Amino acid sequence: MSKKQRNKGGNKALGIALFGNLFLTTFNLVIGYVSGSFALISEGLHTLTDVITSIIAFIGFKIGNRPSDDTHPLGHGRADAISGLIIFIFLGIVAFEIMETAFFKLLNPGSITTPTLLAGVMAVIGIITNLLVSHEIIKIGEDINSPAIVADGYHQRTDVYNSLAILIGIIVSNLGFPIADPIIALFIGGIILKTAFDVGKDNLNNIMGTVPNEEFIKEVEEVASNVEGVRGVHDIRVDYFGSYAIITLHILLDNDLSLVEAHEISHNVQDSVDAHIEVVESVTCHTCPVGLEYDHNQSIDKE
Repeated sequence: MSKKQRNKGGNKALGIALFGNLFLTTFNLVIGYVSGSFALISEGLHTLTDVITSIIAFIGFKIGNRPSDDTHPLGHGRADAISGLIIFIFLGIVAFEIMETAFFKLLNPGSITTPTLLAGVMAVIGIITNLLVSHEIIKIGEDINSPAIVADGYHQRTDVYNSLAILIGIIVSNLGFPIADPIIALFIGGIILKTAFDVGKDNLNNIMGTVPNEEFIKEVEEVASNVEGVRGVHDIRVDYFGSYAIITLHILLDNDLSLVEAHEISHNVQDSVDAHIEVVESVTCHTCPVGLEYDHNQSIDKE
């Protein structure tokens, strides 16, 4: 996928997130105030933070999509994953605020009010809107391979549970059990905290260069092995930079090849891996003669 296509996808994701969250923020605050639902007012403030995290994701995406330069020869891709970690922090803060408020209400039952059914209508609208918006953002993020945008999409999806909790709390409250609202909110806060953990783990692994799945390594090995003249592939290493990966690998070549021939084959391997595996941005190939056994960690090869 070209950088132009990735930029187009990133712009689209931001537009969807901003429109959806500004819509929910406005109506949650207005209807929350009219209906007397503190839960809806809180959700309105929460969706306002979603606007902020969407902007953070977009900034990270834009920086990560910049080309390499003299000070960043491998590109700026890690900015994408770093912004995903910032979103993780926001999720953690939101989860803490929800759980703190829930505990306060449980300890102070007099602070719990029974909202009107108008708040329930807004909760249903919130569920539908968040499902549609989160689905589209996650799809775009996966299509353009942006960890930050995917993280933002999952952040948006947690708001479905908030709206669902509000709806259930409104129904149960109007049946004469207002204490159900903070209990449900506490449970939802736990779900958001779990989502924050997953998002943070994925982006941290990306930054730390965690070894990818075995299928990816096998795909690189298979593509490189199919290049004419290659007798074997080993020591494949992958370093992720947000939306793209940098690969180094060793190939086995016949030991009677000339330097020019070995040089040509290694470049063919680099071009083939780069062309066949979309996430790969750069490949460095080291040549090894067949039959020479040595430790890859030693400074000089020895017979």
